[in-house]
Amino acid sequence: MDKILEAVVTSSYPASVKQGLVRRVLEAARQPLEREQCLALLALGARLYVGGADELPRRVGCQLLHVAGRHHPAVFAEFFSARRVLRLLQGGAGPPGARALACVQLGLQLLPAGPAADELCALLRREVLRAVCERPGPAACAQVARLLARHPRCVPDGPHRLLFCQQLVRCLGRFRCPAEGEEGAVEFLEQAQQVSGLLAQLWRAQPAAILPCLKELFAVISCTEEEPPSSALASVVQHLPLELMDGVVRNLSNDDSVTDSQMLTAISRMIDWVSWPLGRNIDKWIIALLKGLAAVKKFSILIEVSLAKIEKVFSKLLYPIVRGAALSVLKYMLLTFQHSHEAFHLLLPHIPPMVASLVKEDSNSGTSCLEQLAELVHCMVFRFPGFPDLYEPVMEAVKDLHVPNEDRIKQLLGQDAWTSQKSELAGFYPRLMAKSDTGKIGLINLGNTCYVNSILQALFMASDFRHCVLRLTEDNSQPLMTRLQWLFGFLEHSQRPAISPENFLSASWTPWFSPGTQQDCSEYLKYLLDRLHEEEKTGARICQKLKQSSSPSPPEEPPGPSSTSVEKMFGGKIVTRLRCLRCLRVSCREEAFTDLSLAFPPPERRRRRRLGAVQPPAGDSGARDLSAPPGPPAPGREAPRRQRKHCITAGAPPTALDLQGLGPPEQAAGQGSKEEGVEREEDGKEARAGAEDKEVGEEEKDEARMREEEEEQVEKEEEEETEKEREGGGGAPAGEPPCGPEASRSVLDLVNYFLCPERLTAENRYYCEACASLQDAERAVELSQGPRYLVLTLLRFSFDPRTLRRRKILDDVSVPLLLRLPLAGGRAQAYDLCSVVVHSGVSSESGHYYCYAREGAARPPPALATADRPEPENQWYLFNDTRVSFSSFESVSNVTSFFPKDTAYVLFYRQRPGEGPGEGPEAEPGSPGQRAEPTLHKDLMEAISKDNILYLQEQEKEARSRAAYISALPTSPHWGRGFDEDKDEDEGSPGGCNPAGGSGGDFHRLVF
Repeated sequence: MDKILEAVVTSSYPASVKQGLVRRVLEAARQPLEREQCLALLALGARLYVGGADELPRRVGCQLLHVAGRHHPAVFAEFFSARRVLRLLQGGAGPPGARALACVQLGLQLLPAGPAADELCALLRREVLRAVCERPGPAACAQVARLLARHPRCVPDGPHRLLFCQQLVRCLGRFRCPAEGEEGAVEFLEQAQQVSGLLAQLWRAQPAAILPCLKELFAVISCTEEEPPSSALASVVQHLPLELMDGVVRNLSNDDSVTDSQMLTAISRMIDWVSWPLGRNIDKWIIALLKGLAAVKKFSILIEVSLAKIEKVFSKLLYPIVRGAALSVLKYMLLTFQHSHEAFHLLLPHIPPMVASLVKEDSNSGTSCLEQLAELVHCMVFRFPGFPDLYEPVMEAVKDLHVPNEDRIKQLLGQDAWTSQKSELAGFYPRLMAKSDTGKIGLINLGNTCYVNSILQALFMASDFRHCVLRLTEDNSQPLMTRLQWLFGFLEHSQRPAISPENFLSASWTPWFSPGTQQDCSEYLKYLLDRLHEEEKTGARICQKLKQSSSPSPPEEPPGPSSTSVEKMFGGKIVTRLRCLRCLRVSCREEAFTDLSLAFPPPERRRRRRLGAVQPPAGDSGARDLSAPPGPPAPGREAPRRQRKHCITAGAPPTALDLQGLGPPEQAAGQGSKEEGVEREEDGKEARAGAEDKEVGEEEKDEARMREEEEEQVEKEEEEETEKEREGGGGAPAGEPPCGPEASRSVLDLVNYFLCPERLTAENRYYCEACASLQDAERAVELSQGPRYLVLTLLRFSFDPRTLRRRKILDDVSVPLLLRLPLAGGRAQAYDLCSVVVHSGVSSESGHYYCYAREGAARPPPALATADRPEPENQWYLFNDTRVSFSSFESVSNVTSFFPKDTAYVLFYRQRPGEGPGEGPEAEPGSPGQRAEPTLHKDLMEAISKDNILYLQEQEKEARSRAAYISALPTSPHWGRGFDEDKDEDEGSPGGCNPAGGSGGDFHRLVF
């Protein structure tokens, strides 16, 4: 019968014919059979079941074994002896196959209880241990798991059970997915789950085996000498009791026998397990281990693994089945990596396409992920401000998603940061940074010192001032200027990507500033320029006295005081005129200034902001009164009121404050002349109106009546101006005020407000010497001499009596590239924008400063085909502590529209060459003909050369150390296409790899 059945199975008959014949043979086998015949059928059944080439022989073999086991139990017990099973399991080379183990499992299932079954179980307790020690494949190992799950008596006992569990862990580490495609991956996942399920069953029976198995697991994933283990090990983690987590992580992170390389390898491979689709609690264990490493301050490992794996974790957000775990790990990695923007910047190129994919997915899981991702993005942008060019496409991608409020952002950022690790983390950055492609050098943030870095970079980019500092001789008596010279020298010639301003900061420290806290950069700039100015004056006096004391000849007449470097570069003069409104006596005072502080006009003044609002007509009587000697008052009191719009002396031709974009000076001049023409027409009308008013007014009129007339006249003027703007097409649309509460301000508006005369009344009245009493007066200012570099500070911070803090005015102020500033005597001076210091935040005590700057003054743009990149004097740069990148004036102009808390604060304008008094080639070292940097003195040049050599040696040493880390860093295991392979190659981030500084709120935020 066995010969017939074997012939039928191996024949070429159709399957239906074979099945019919097999059915008849099996029916005959259910009848009583001779012992030899039954043994022959059992042998055939085992042979077909184990070695069948396809499904039909294996099915026939299984049916034969079932029939013999049920209808001939005695012969079946004789056939399935321990000797035969041993021969079956050890029949081939290597570990037993899955079919042989399945056959043994079937035999155990059909074998009746008795001595034979007991003997077979005792044999299997030894054989399954031997089998797993020989590292069977996933199918065979899964079959062992099924066998032991069905027959627990066959599990190794005593000390062998622990060894068996440990070897199962090692088997899982050797798993490789043998098949491609979805079906193969699903089968592989099931096999790994069966093996890990057996482990969980054994751990429940013997909890003492858990910790030794965990040690074995760590040994497998931390080994750097073998090939990377399989991600199937992730299936073990889901069965680990969470109550063991804290103790296990604490012991592991404090184990001195575990090297940093082993820990780096282990945590890197664990993070790869995020892609395991059926694992629970994997993210919890990964986060716990990261927290443990932070607790023992192993920051080098955390930094390396975060930068190496964060993009891989982010890519897993595409797959809904692993999205939850990936998002948890991603959030923790980003919210803890707060000492540097580098990790976040690695993700910037990938965020817009990820958002687009999640939006397209349109699922509950995708929507939830989008909301959390947008929240993360806003937190990181808040934490690392100052990169508008990089953040713009990301913010555009998430613009339609929910924006968390500031309290929520602070709560998230304050949860998991690597707390108070300043001194430990400082050594890791900047690490192996390449010098910026811009050729510029950054400044390291020493702890909320971004306000210093921004001002120093703006001063450095003021080329005339930089040249003046670098030309300083070696034997000078200006210690602070000498330190600034050394800092500028290193910024110009160092090979480092960033240098520390610690020496200069300690010398220029403002006494009333608190170390480690955010300060006002404008206040620091004023203090610094004053210190430099006074130091140079004192040094000059000392040198003069030393010369006189050492000279044998009689002392000569001391020369007049010469201008200091600060006066030459930043010094201007302003004239303040005070006129008593009772006797019309005018007093004048000329003062020097190094910067102008521009206040924001109150809301009721916005309708009066016009391009020529500060210009008087040539024949305006009010303007004459300001500069004329005191005389009898003119009839009426309209002259002081009208003077509120003017600040230029009598007879001055109307000169407009001009605003131009990127155009050449010739275009700017043409535009200015057009505006002057418009102003002459408007001012003529105002003069005629003033003459009519004088005929009506008288000096003896009541004060209240005078003020009432003034208010009516102001309202009338505003209506006329609004109507003219509508007719000329230059104003706002009909029905809208030209500068309503929501309208954007410009620097020009603030300059106009600064130059507008001011009435001094009530408690602000002026003491008139002629009247010998306090009188109402009018104060007007005009610029008598413009500086080489015009520094404008926008007074954005005002004291709020309700909160007792300085609040910030967040109004967007448009910054002109070309500013024409009116001077006394009808002159006008053109200034080109060269630096903008931006404050990001909501108060002066917090936030972050960064700086836009460019070399030299504006020039006509080059032809389109001349070069891909602008000329050096037209190229803008963005200085954000250690990071320096190319930028553009468009970015400067749009920064507040994209980031409302990022506002221009301090502006540096450079006087156009040839327009200042007495300027020639010698006074213009920044001109194209003399653009070369000055030669440094010997000591400074030698110090820079030595530091460059030291830096190269440091780079070599760090490169070797980093190479050791990289060689230890595992590659991601590729066990299945559908889950673990990224379809796109991640490119490097356009962002830098250096730490960002600053503080975005009241809570503790680290800066390095």
